[in-house]
Amino acid sequence: MVFSPGVATRFDELYASFNHPESAFDPIQVVRRYDRVEDRELIAFISAGLAFGRVQSVVNSIETVCVVLGPRPADFIRRCDPATHSAALLPIVHRWIRGRDIVALLWILKTMVNEAGSLEAYFARGWNAESADVSDALESFSERARAIDLKPAYGKVPKAPGVHFFFSRPSSGGACKRLNLFLRWMVRHDGVDPGGWATPRAGQLVIPLDTHTIRTGKCLRLTKRASPGWKMAAEITAALRTLDPADPVRYDFSLCHLGMMGACGYKTKQRDTQCPLKGVCRPR
Repeated sequence: MVFSPGVATRFDELYASFNHPESAFDPIQVVRRYDRVEDRELIAFISAGLAFGRVQSVVNSIETVCVVLGPRPADFIRRCDPATHSAALLPIVHRWIRGRDIVALLWILKTMVNEAGSLEAYFARGWNAESADVSDALESFSERARAIDLKPAYGKVPKAPGVHFFFSRPSSGGACKRLNLFLRWMVRHDGVDPGGWATPRAGQLVIPLDTHTIRTGKCLRLTKRASPGWKMAAEITAALRTLDPADPVRYDFSLCHLGMMGACGYKTKQRDTQCPLKGVCRPR
């Protein structure tokens, strides 16, 4: 995609306007509380995994899990025993995710951390520095996660365990929004994203596709696709990569919250009257 002169400046101005910790109410505010990377990566994974639905509801569910995990989540998860710790987690409900699914998620995270030393090290086993993006790494990560024995968490394992919702795969065609969000939080480091991971590279990240980025992506002509999924996420990322090859996903937070705050007038009567990118976007 070729942008007209001056467009990069407009995108950078939008990015800068959101690039501070309190620019918008968001689950990342919970993740930033944790100074130790070993704690942050686990809270980030849980938080991104629960990041669907109304923002307030999402944050409430994350906070409930954080209370159970205590001030040092990594220590809790390393010693987590479903038989001992399930009681505090079973009452949790977030949309279709139930407390038993959260127990299973902590069991999977415990297995990963105890096996590899950290969540990053476990993820990195499927990462290739030469890959164009993280699709293969995510595929490997989720496949290995789904192969972990869930009997200690579920007892009788359901045919379609709810915990597998946290481990989506690009090969399924889905956008893997929550996994890409998690990677954005842990790899990037600026006023919004706290970072902490050395792998993968920021240039390999794929945008966390949701309703708002789809809307703004279409309005800004970042994608021609009609159906949301991995291919649309990759196409929007490729367009943003022409603006910043080393860090294309840095625009995600601002574009997403542009939609959340109702400033994007795509296919509405307001058109671009409230849009900071007025003149760049095509609200019709």
